[in-house]
Amino acid sequence: MCGIVGAVAQRDVVDILVEGLRRLEYRGYDSAGVAVVTEAGELTRLRRLGKVKELSDAVAAQPVAGGTGIAHTRWATHGEPSERNAHPHVSSNITVVHNGIIENHSPLRDALKAKGYVFTSDTDTEVIAHLVEEELKAAGSLLAAVQKTVKQLHGAYGTVLMDKTDSSRVVVARSGSPLVIGLGIGENFIASDQLALLPVTRRFMFLEEGDVAEITRHSVSIFDKDGNAIEREVHESNVSYDAGDKGQYRHFMLKEIYEQPHAINNTLEGRLSADSVLDETFGNGAAELFKKVKHVQIVACGTSYHSGMVARYWLESLGGISCNVEIASEFRYRKSFVQPNSLLVSISQSGETADTLAALRLAKEAGYLGSLTICNVAGSSLVRESDLAFMTRAGAEIGVASTKAFTTQLVGLAMLTMAIGKYNGLTAVQQRELTDALKSLPAKLEQTLALAPQIEALAEEFADKHHSLFLGRGDQYPIAMEGALKLKEISYIHAEAYAAGELKHGPLALIDAEMPIIVVAPNNELLEKLQSNVEEVRARGGILYVFADADAKFQSDDTMRVINVPHVADILAPIVYTLPLQLLSYYVAIIKGTDVDQPRNLAKSVTVE
Repeated sequence: MCGIVGAVAQRDVVDILVEGLRRLEYRGYDSAGVAVVTEAGELTRLRRLGKVKELSDAVAAQPVAGGTGIAHTRWATHGEPSERNAHPHVSSNITVVHNGIIENHSPLRDALKAKGYVFTSDTDTEVIAHLVEEELKAAGSLLAAVQKTVKQLHGAYGTVLMDKTDSSRVVVARSGSPLVIGLGIGENFIASDQLALLPVTRRFMFLEEGDVAEITRHSVSIFDKDGNAIEREVHESNVSYDAGDKGQYRHFMLKEIYEQPHAINNTLEGRLSADSVLDETFGNGAAELFKKVKHVQIVACGTSYHSGMVARYWLESLGGISCNVEIASEFRYRKSFVQPNSLLVSISQSGETADTLAALRLAKEAGYLGSLTICNVAGSSLVRESDLAFMTRAGAEIGVASTKAFTTQLVGLAMLTMAIGKYNGLTAVQQRELTDALKSLPAKLEQTLALAPQIEALAEEFADKHHSLFLGRGDQYPIAMEGALKLKEISYIHAEAYAAGELKHGPLALIDAEMPIIVVAPNNELLEKLQSNVEEVRARGGILYVFADADAKFQSDDTMRVINVPHVADILAPIVYTLPLQLLSYYVAIIKGTDVDQPRNLAKSVTVE
C-alpha cells in the first residue's frame, strides 16, 4: 500500500524520489508528496491529491531541489484522502513519512495538544513528527529522539524522519512495515520496496523488526530494538523491473495475464527431475521436515487464500495428509489447536502482508514442526522469517488485481503436494504423471489465452449488469471465488461465488435473467453433479456462461453461452480455468470504463491490518 522513498546525497534527489514513487504506484494510493532539505537548511514540501503525475507536474511548475529528501504515496487509513492529510507531515524542524498504523495515536495526540502542539491533519502519522520534536529538546540528536519516540508507539510503522537543521542525515525505524536501505557511492537511500531504488543501486540491506537506523551520505548505522549497534547483511539484487513498459498491452493487468505461460516456466525451471519434484526446491532441510509432516495449516489473505483453498483439495486427495486453510486475519486473533506434526504454510505475493506475517510470528510459539512460505519477493519479511521458502518467480506484478502471482502460487502448491505426498503414499507412477502434467502446463495456458477474442465478445453482455454469481465444484470452487473477486475488484460489479451444490440452499432465490451465472466445468468426476446444478439455473430463467472442457458436452443455446477450454489433467484444471475468468473480468472492466490497474480503494500490498 503506502510507498516510501528517501535519499541522502550530494546531488539533487527530487527526480529520484518522484521516480521512486512512480515505481511504487502499483501498491495503491490516493495522494503523494515530497519534501527536501537544502544544505542551507531550507525545507520545501509539495503534496498533491491523486496520482504521482499530479505531484510530478507540481514539481515541474514549482522547481524543488535538495540533496536530502523523503517522499510518500498514501493509502488513507486515518483521515480522508486530501492534500492536508498527505505525507510528508511537519512539526517545526521535523519532517516525517510513515507506513502503517499507530494504534495509540489518540492518547498521544491528546497529550501533545496539552503541551501546545497544533495538529494540521487528521492522520495518526502526525503524532510521530510532534513526538520526535518534543523528544529532540532533551535527546541531543535526531537518532536518540527517534529511539525514544518509537518506544511510545503501539502498532505498525515504517517511518523516515529528517531535521531541516541537519541535512546530512535521515533516521528510519521499522516495526511491522518493511523498509530497505539502498547503498550507493557517496549517497544512500531508503524505500519501502527495493523496486523504487533499482535505477540508483543494486545493493540493499533489509531492516528487521525493531531496527532504527541513521543514514548519511557515507554511512549506515543500525541499532536493534534494545539500542545495540548491529550489522545487517548486504544483498545484491538481480530483480528486473519493466513496470514502465506495457509493451503492446493496454494495461499491466492484461500484460501480466499473457505473461503467465512464461512466468510458470520460470516457476518450474530447475525444480523438476524426470519424474518428481526436487525437495531442495523448498530450501535446505526440506526433505527431513517433509518426512515428518502429517498436517498442513495454510494462512493467507485475499487471492492467496484462494490458492490455499485449492491446495487443501490437492494435499488431502493426493498428498495423503490433512489440511486446514484460514484467513490470516482470523487465524491470528483466535486460539487455535495445533495438530501433531503440523507444517505452517504462509502464502503472500509481496511477503509483507501484515496479517499473514503476524500469523507466522504467532505460530512460531505454537508448536509447529516448521514454517514454509510461498512468496514472490526474495528478501521480504515472510521469506526471511520462515524456515523454508518457495519463490514463485512470477516477476514484478504491477496490476493491483493479482494474476500471474496467483497461478504461480498454485504451481508452487502443486509441487508442495508432490514433495509431501511422496512420503505419504503418492506412488512413483503418480509422481511421474504429475511431473509430466506440470511440464505441459505453459503450452496449455497458451492454448487457453487463444480464447481471448471469444471472451471479449462475451463480456459485452455484462455491460449493464450489476450482480453476478460464480459456480464451481471441488477444487474449482475456490477458482469460482477467485473469479468473483477479480470481477468485483476491477469492474465494481457485485459478484459472489458458491459451491454449486449449495444453489438449492438459498442462492436460487437470486436467479433471474439479469443475474449472469458463470460456471467453471472441467471434465472430472463432479461433472454430472455440476450439469444438474446448471439445469437448476436454466429452469429458473437464468443466463449461464460456461467455461467447459470440450468433452463435457455443454451446448450453447439461448440461455447458455459455452466456451470450450483445452482438456487438461485434473490437477492442472484450477490453474487453466483461472485464465478465462481473469480475461472475462478484464474485458468487462474495459466496457465499464474503470481503472483496471489501480481500482478504487484498493492496495497491492496490504501492510496494515
